[in-house]
Amino acid sequence: MLLPTRRTVLPRGPMTTDDSLELRYRARSLWLDGLAGSLTPRPPLPGDVACDVAVVGAGFTGLWTAYYLKRLLPDLKVVVLEREIAGFGPSGRNGGWVSAGIAGSWSVYAKSHGPAAALRAERETYRTVDEIARVTALEGIDCGFVKAGTLAVATSTPQAARLTADLERARRRGLGEEDLRIPDAAELADLVHVPNARLALYSPHCARVDPARLARGLADACETIGVTIYERTEAQEVGRGRVRCREGSVTAAHVIRATESYTTQLPGEHMRYLPLYSLMIATEPLDDRAWSDTGWRDGLTIRDRRLLFFYAQRTVDGRIAIGGRGAPYSLGSPISEASERHRGVRERLERTLRSHFPAAAGAAVTHHWGGPLAVPRDWCMAVGYDVRSGFGWAGGYSGHGVLAANIAGRTLTDLVLGRESDLVTLPWVGHSSRSWEPEPLRFLASRAIVGVLASADRYEDRTDRKARRTALVTPFLQPS
Repeated sequence: MLLPTRRTVLPRGPMTTDDSLELRYRARSLWLDGLAGSLTPRPPLPGDVACDVAVVGAGFTGLWTAYYLKRLLPDLKVVVLEREIAGFGPSGRNGGWVSAGIAGSWSVYAKSHGPAAALRAERETYRTVDEIARVTALEGIDCGFVKAGTLAVATSTPQAARLTADLERARRRGLGEEDLRIPDAAELADLVHVPNARLALYSPHCARVDPARLARGLADACETIGVTIYERTEAQEVGRGRVRCREGSVTAAHVIRATESYTTQLPGEHMRYLPLYSLMIATEPLDDRAWSDTGWRDGLTIRDRRLLFFYAQRTVDGRIAIGGRGAPYSLGSPISEASERHRGVRERLERTLRSHFPAAAGAAVTHHWGGPLAVPRDWCMAVGYDVRSGFGWAGGYSGHGVLAANIAGRTLTDLVLGRESDLVTLPWVGHSSRSWEPEPLRFLASRAIVGVLASADRYEDRTDRKARRTALVTPFLQPS
């Protein structure tokens, strides 16, 4: 038996602008569709405004930055500018993993700052899972936060080899059994039932969350403590001491650019990142029998070790939400709503759903959505702040933004306030990645990554042997 599916229903009568926006916003993801109450935008910028700190972007990076600044200095005048509504972008569309681990390459950070600094950075990501839990409890943000860890499952010989290599690298870096381990058969069965699982790795440093509830709840918390959020206000020019919008300009001693993948739409920033789309599907709610058959522990996040891997969670309302990559952007429109759905990716995710969670094989897929993540040329996140001009920025999380954005927000807060802390010495602070190759080379690189990795996965699934064709796109992939 399957439980009924929730549907978005608008009042009858002529459709207003607010109704149209409501439909558009809710169509962006399962998470936004499931929000209670109205998604009517907050008022836009009323004209020229002066403040202490202007934050551009009401996603996780911008909201966390505004939150911590205002908590530390209540008299600070903090303004957040958002083109749509808080949580509209990837913050309201992602997989809902508060997942520890460096948003970038260990080897890149270790080369620039040394292995001890890279290990310190990884440990900070572990603490950040609990920091997000602390704030959600303090602010009463009902976002389904459950910390039950994460499991990577291999169902083929090549996948198992990659998991083994992952564990060996972790041990060389200084991570112990308390951070990452191979569960025995009994423990694996207690976590989830995945047919044909050959090997698995478990880490306790991960939580499940409804990301839109977290983003919207964080925006409300910011307003409660005095942050001003202007929505439907597009920043046309973001510079030192000033943000120019159609409605007026915001002048500030400090300007923070927190636009992640949308940074590529700002003047002069087109090649800053590769906007890589990650897409998801969600089933209708499953009944208790189906969940019993899967054996899926509530709060546990699950992924595999394919090259185009899947990531999944058991949602607050009892669905399976599962995502993966594989939808390249369109040349000339790297970020567009037309790129948020892709039949081929949806079909692949549906096959994965049936093979890994057969108890849900008959469940209807009710939602399909996607969003762009920002991939720097070296796949490494960065946080920066220029003391002389008061201009700061953060981004390039390569799909790890739910957790990385919190670290970035706390780090930007310390940089703006001139606070000496461990955060401001972490290896991503001041890190610089070179720009991507100009179009159409960036576009061709994205197509090559998707095409070659998808082909390699098919080969490995068919032969149970490692595909060597991945060497063709190694120059564009994240370093180990």
